[in-house]
Order: sequence, then C-alpha cells, then structure tokens
Amino acid sequence: MTFEAFLRHLAFAGVLAIVSAACVRLMIAWPILDHPDARKAHLHPTPKGGGVGIVVAFLVGMAVLFQVAAFARLADTQFLGVIAAAAAIALVALLDDVRDFRFVVKLAAQAGAALVAVASGIVLDRLSMPGLGVVNLGVVGIALTLFWIVACTNAVNFMDGLDGLVGGSVFLACAILSLVAAQEGGLFIYACALILAGGLAGFIPFNLHPARIFMGDVGSQFLGFVMAVLAIASARFDLQQLSFLIVPLLLFGLLFDTGFTLLRRAAMAERVSAPHRSHLYQMAQRSGVSVRRIALMHWGFVCFHGALVALFLRLSPAAKPLVVVPAILVQLIWLAYVARRVRVAGLSWRSG
Repeated sequence: MTFEAFLRHLAFAGVLAIVSAACVRLMIAWPILDHPDARKAHLHPTPKGGGVGIVVAFLVGMAVLFQVAAFARLADTQFLGVIAAAAAIALVALLDDVRDFRFVVKLAAQAGAALVAVASGIVLDRLSMPGLGVVNLGVVGIALTLFWIVACTNAVNFMDGLDGLVGGSVFLACAILSLVAAQEGGLFIYACALILAGGLAGFIPFNLHPARIFMGDVGSQFLGFVMAVLAIASARFDLQQLSFLIVPLLLFGLLFDTGFTLLRRAAMAERVSAPHRSHLYQMAQRSGVSVRRIALMHWGFVCFHGALVALFLRLSPAAKPLVVVPAILVQLIWLAYVARRVRVAGLSWRSG
C-alpha cells in the first residue's frame, strides 16, 4: 500500500466521521432520554442512542467498500451475512434503548447474530497449543467462537457506563488493528477497522465528559459484535491462528473488568444478569476517581496493549501466548489500586 493510498483512506474515514457526527446531532435533536437512577453515573437526563452514528457510518463505509474494492467483493460470502447480522443486532439494541428489553431478549439477539457469523464461515477452527502444536478444534472451535462473540458483545456493552471510556478505547483499538492488518496483508480487516474508527471519530467528541449523548446499547453491542468478528477474522494472519489474540489483547482492559466482575458477583451469590454499579471502573468512580481520569486510564491500557501487539508479532509461536502476562499484571495492579480506594472510602462491593 502506498502512502498516497493510505492518505486517501484516511480522508474517506474522515468523511465517515462527518456522516457519524451528523447522525449523532440528529439523535441529540430528537433524543431518546436516559434518565438517571441509583446504578448510573450521570445526574441529569441525557440523550442516548448516539451509536446510531457509528452504525450508519460503518454501513455506508462497507457499502462503498464493496462497490470499489475487489478484495472486499472476494470476501462477500463470509462477510455479507455478518454485516447483515451486525445491522440486525444494532436494530434490536436500538429498540432496547427505547423500550428496555429483558436481558434474555438481548442475549437471544446476540446468540442469533453469533450463529449467523458462524454459519457464514467466521470460525476459529484451529489453534496452536503449547506442547501439542497446531490442533484442529472441530466442534470445539464452533462453541468457542459462539462463546467469544457473545462474551465480547456483552463485555463492551457492560463497560459502557462512563463518558468516553468505551468509545475512546475501541477507537484506539481499531486504529491499532488497522495498522496491524495493513502490515499483515489483511486488507479487508484493515478497511473494516478503519471504517469503524471513522464512525467512532464522529461520535467521540459528543461523548467526552460531560457527555452530550451516550452511545447506548445500539452502539456498544454493535461495537462488541463487530470487534469479536474481526478477532476471528484476524486469526488467519498466521497458520497457527494465534493472531486471534490480537483483538482480545487490545480490548483486554474491558474484558478483564467484565470477567472479574462476573466472577466476583457469582462468588458473592449475586444474580450476574441484574443491573449494578460494581464494575471496577464504577467502583473507581464511586471512590472519587474522576470520570476523565478513568477514561484516560483505559485509553492508556489500549495503548500499552498495542505495544504488546507489536511485540506479539515478532515472537515465535511458542512465546506468543506469553504476551498476555504483562497485560494481566497491569490489570491486577489496577484492581489492587481500586480495591484500596474502595476500602478507604468504606464502599461495599455488593450491588444495591
């Protein structure tokens, strides 16, 4: 790819940012209001559904891509169904923003979209295992793919509770992923990540603290689903499919917080699907850490993980999985910091 081509692609992403921003402005003008309650961080009714801008920009970008890029048309058998599923999950999530569906309804929509992705051929079918080499996963690969897509969709959704946190984190992850994909020859993933980054760039200025609008489930579930699919697609960067780890590594801050919170709540015999305010980022905010600082911390996590991805690409297949160790250590330090602040502030980890 030439530098001139890269500049044209950036300009196109800039156009998509304008499309996204225009849609966000419309959602502010005709708002779906998110009213404050005991489990939310905002104090005044605030519009939500700003993720519509991200979704529209992405769909417009993909439509243009399929018209002008031959490599995109070659991938249509796998990705057209997935893009349709992403649009469907966004539509259900938008209705949820309006009507507030039960969690089981959201989960059913996510599972349906994940099944479409698997049926379209987006499956992790082999993986390099320490001591075993490359193992064909078979049916286990299908189950792992379904679990990953639903888990990632929910993780991004659950973490969208503070201004700028998810939008900024996923924007940085997309920017890094697009560069990695270009380097590895994954042009379709490069284009998808750049298009998604363009949509996020149009939304983020409206979502920085104090936010004028939230992305809502329509944005967070859509982002989680698309990033999950891009992770599976990225597995084809190498024969061992260890490059599947790139996207989970970039999103590790969001995934760690969600995983820790679910395990902690289950251990405390709480209903894990019930609304709450006990994620690590929420406990940090309740203990007195500013919203801006928490968002910046998570953006920093993504940048650190981006450096780990650069290291990952240079390691031997046997050493590649070890790159998650520094990411885990950083999250454990963050956990210890938040736990100390919670203890000093006299807060309870129980929901309520």
